[in-house]
Amino acid sequence: MKNNFGFGKTVDLDFEAAIDEVTAALKTEGFGVLSDIDVAAKMKEKLGKDMPPYRILGACNPPLAWQAISAVNEIGLLLPCNVVVREDARGKVHVEFMDPESVMALVDDPGVEPLAAEVKGKLERVMAAL
Repeated sequence: MKNNFGFGKTVDLDFEAAIDEVTAALKTEGFGVLSDIDVAAKMKEKLGKDMPPYRILGACNPPLAWQAISAVNEIGLLLPCNVVVREDARGKVHVEFMDPESVMALVDDPGVEPLAAEVKGKLERVMAAL
């Protein structure tokens, strides 16, 4: 999977194992998971709608986030880096990453570009580890 705002891949893991693996791989690259939104559970709770498992992990690398916020105070609107782990209707599990270079292209500050590239490189290594 690749589009204008993200990249990812299908993994040969069950849903919960994919959550565990991506969380561990993120940790290896210096990220923690600040938020874990269970979209499927919320859709069931709020709308009574069933859907396959779908979670959004809000990943943050504190030193890089500090640099970004220090460069542009409002950049927090674009943080953290979202990682989606979802199961499709066929039971295949996908792990998808927000593309920091695409998102940070919205920021008009030359100091942010190298940070975005560094974060993207780390997320690409996380994807490769899965």
